[in-house]
Amino acid sequence: MTTVSEVVGRVLAAHGVEHAFGVVGSGNFHVTNALVAGGATFVAAAHEAGAATMADAYARTSGRVGVLSVHQGPGVTNAVTGIAEAAKSHTPLLVLAPEATAQRSNFFIDLRALAASVGARFERVRAGRAAEDVTAAYRAALRGTCVVLGLPLDVQAADGRLSVPDLPEPLPDPAPAVDGLVAAVRAAERPVFIAGRGARGAREPLVRLADRCGALLAVSAAAKGLFAGDPWNLDVSGGFATPLTVELIGDADLVVAWGSTLNMWTTRHQRIIGPHATVGQVDRDPTALGVNRPVDLALCGDVESVAAAADLALDPWRGNGYRSADVRSRIATEGRWRDVSYVDDSTADRIDPRTVSIALDDLLPESRTLAVDSGNFMGYPAMFLSVPDVTGFCFTQGFQSVGLGLASALGAAVARPDRLTVAALGDGGFLMSAAELVTAVRLGLPLLVVVYNDAAYGAEVHHFQGHPLETVTFPDTDLAAIGRGYGCDAVTVRAASDLGGVRDWLAGTRSTPMVVDAKVTAERGSWWLEEAFRGH
Repeated sequence: MTTVSEVVGRVLAAHGVEHAFGVVGSGNFHVTNALVAGGATFVAAAHEAGAATMADAYARTSGRVGVLSVHQGPGVTNAVTGIAEAAKSHTPLLVLAPEATAQRSNFFIDLRALAASVGARFERVRAGRAAEDVTAAYRAALRGTCVVLGLPLDVQAADGRLSVPDLPEPLPDPAPAVDGLVAAVRAAERPVFIAGRGARGAREPLVRLADRCGALLAVSAAAKGLFAGDPWNLDVSGGFATPLTVELIGDADLVVAWGSTLNMWTTRHQRIIGPHATVGQVDRDPTALGVNRPVDLALCGDVESVAAAADLALDPWRGNGYRSADVRSRIATEGRWRDVSYVDDSTADRIDPRTVSIALDDLLPESRTLAVDSGNFMGYPAMFLSVPDVTGFCFTQGFQSVGLGLASALGAAVARPDRLTVAALGDGGFLMSAAELVTAVRLGLPLLVVVYNDAAYGAEVHHFQGHPLETVTFPDTDLAAIGRGYGCDAVTVRAASDLGGVRDWLAGTRSTPMVVDAKVTAERGSWWLEEAFRGH
């Protein structure tokens, strides 16, 4: 007999699932083994919270559907923060969630309500249509949705019919009329494009259109790396932005948001775009248009298709737009945060986070993936460490949870083992997630864990100046020793000269993760945090 649990696992494997992440218990034992029997690799995490974020980051980095397999009840609730992050970030994630449907069971939770509460889609497998139900859920995830798939325990044990329904190619979105956008682009003297998460796969058509009209290129933090290497790239708009980026976007007479909702982070609470600018927005989600600010041009459609249609409509016209020798020279010399002069705050026993970030950027290979946790520190690795492309930056900030960075790095490393993966964490996030170092050691992936250790929850320290801070400051902890305890190589860094151990590790096999306990200065809040607090 073939059970429904076996059907679910086999069908997913047949649809091309190559990796699944999770923690196995009685409720997901058989479905996980069926996935493995079908050819998928199962990555066993130390905790469901880490597994959920690994699956999320794997999806973002690989472009494939991430699959999470957990136990019923507490296995699901342990993973909820990661599921919420995936749902809010529109990550293609499929959660295999066993259900105890008897309300008197200790494992019972209202799974449909739980999924709805964090913005995830809920589907349930039925005994007579298991193959069809799991295919429909997988197809929904492919479209960029976090799907919680309920697997009732009694249904899992029932007879199932093994078949593999077709996955039809998605129909293309109908192209909207682009006349208004074309007219605005033709009229603009200083156009700027801001690309967001919804434009991560549209670099080529956006660059072609920008080259035609002379637009400067910027991104939201979620799309960092999209225009890496382009000479007109301003990098991240908003709170992370360099002074030059703020200036040039502020002087733009046309700003077009491509797959970006122009939220408060991307626009510095709507102050970065000048009042004189015409603002356009392109998004395939009609509810996203104008959701955070009024826009003059709203186009509902796929970013790639709209950009290509506008480029075609403009041909053979070309304009210089915002591009001049002076602007290009300024971008080359002032466009990166590392090019902006600063007073080094390093002391005898602590290093300025900017200084250690620049030193690491020079030391690390260009072929890298950067995963950044949340906290006061996060602007330093996000903006001082370069990435080669948009898949090289994993930024799990949709839910703004501390503690997701290490698991993000692990999921990204599974997706791209050919690259060095860098996990940039604060000490708080590191201690929340340190158990996943066991997973990192077990997998033997090339992973560098850099901890910006200020012995505090730095965001709260700087937010609540003038109030008692004993609840958010802590004795200094030897995080390198913790790393070694889990089987990692480790080094403590108080000055750039202490990075020799990292240099030696990079020159070796990198088969054991390296933990860097960077004792950073903490006298001031980061520049981006000052911007963020303006909205609180």
